[in-house]
Amino acid sequence: MKKPQQRKLAWHSGPPEWGPGIIAGLGCALPLLLGLLSGHPGFLWASIGAFLAAQANPLHRFGMFRLLLLTLLGALSAGLGFWSATEPVLSFVLFALYGFILAWLQRFGSEAGKLGISLAVCLCLGQGQFGILNLKNADAVAALFILGGLWVALLAFGLRGLHGLRMWPYMPRFVSLFRVLRRYAKRLPEQRWRLHALRCTLACGAAGLIVNLADLPRGYWLTLALIGTLQLEFKGSLVRALQSSLASLAAAALLIYLGYSLQSPPLMVATLLPLIVLSRTLQAHSYSLFVLQVTLSFVLLAESLSTDWQLAQMRLFNSLIGVALALLVALLVYGLEQHLLRRQVAAPS
Repeated sequence: MKKPQQRKLAWHSGPPEWGPGIIAGLGCALPLLLGLLSGHPGFLWASIGAFLAAQANPLHRFGMFRLLLLTLLGALSAGLGFWSATEPVLSFVLFALYGFILAWLQRFGSEAGKLGISLAVCLCLGQGQFGILNLKNADAVAALFILGGLWVALLAFGLRGLHGLRMWPYMPRFVSLFRVLRRYAKRLPEQRWRLHALRCTLACGAAGLIVNLADLPRGYWLTLALIGTLQLEFKGSLVRALQSSLASLAAAALLIYLGYSLQSPPLMVATLLPLIVLSRTLQAHSYSLFVLQVTLSFVLLAESLSTDWQLAQMRLFNSLIGVALALLVALLVYGLEQHLLRRQVAAPS
C-alpha cells in the first residue's frame, strides 16, 4: 500500500533570490537612514516606493518593465489616496474602484493579482498617512514615491551589469502575454468572479468611507487588515473564513506588540531592514501568503519612524474593525451565492 502523501506548504519556489533581496534592503535603507537623520517625513514615502519597486526581479525579461510600472502606478495610487483623504464620497468611490480592479486583475492569474494588491496597499497608505506627516500635497507624495523607485531602478541596473546582462532586456511580444492572460481568465467561472468582485468592491468602499467619516488616525491598519483578510482563500467554508479573520488579526497584533516593545525609530529601522531583505529573498509563491507577507512589510515600513506606539490600542481597534468588516461582507456575499445556487437547482423543475 502506498503511503498517503503529505501536503507541503509551498512557501517559496526555486532558490532564494538574494540579488533582489539585497536591492530591497539597500533601496529602503538609504531613505530610512536619511529620515532618521533629518527628521523629514518625505523619506518615508521614498522608502515605500523603493520597497514596492523592489518587488520586481530585474533579472527577468519583464523585470525592468514591471519595476517602472509598479513605481508609476504605485505613486499614482498613493497620491490618489492622500488626495481623497478629506472627501468621504471620493474615498468611497476610489476604494470601491480599487477593490473592483483588484478582483478584476485576479482573474488573470496570481502575478496580475500581486500587481493589484500592491496598488491597493499604496492607496490605503496614502489615505492613512494624511494628517500624520507634515506633507500636505499629494503631488509631493507621488514625487517622493517615484524618487524611491528610481533609486531601486539604479540598483537594478547595477545588478544586471554584474550578471553581464543588457541594461534593458529584450521584451517578448505583448500579444503572446495577452493570450496567456485570457486563458487564465477563462478558467474562472463568470458567476464566481462577479461575486468576488462584489465582495471586494463593497468591502473596500465601506472601509475607505469608515476611515474618512470616523477620522481614524492611521486608518491603514483598518483598510489593510480588511484587504488582507479578503484575499485569504476560504472556498465557501465558514470555518475557513473565521480562520482567515483570526490569522489577519493575529498578524496585526504581533506587529503592534513588536512596535510597542521597541518604541524607538532607530531600533525599528534596525529590526526592519533585515526583515525586508529576508522577505524579498524568500518571497512567497502562494498568492495568499504573498498578500500577508507584503502587507505586513508595508505596515512595518509605514510605522518605522513612528513615535506614538503608546497608542497601541488604537491600532488594534482599527485592525479589529477591518477584520470584522471583511468577515461581514464575506458572509453576506456567501449567503447571496447560496441563494443563487438554490435558484439554479430549482429552475429546471
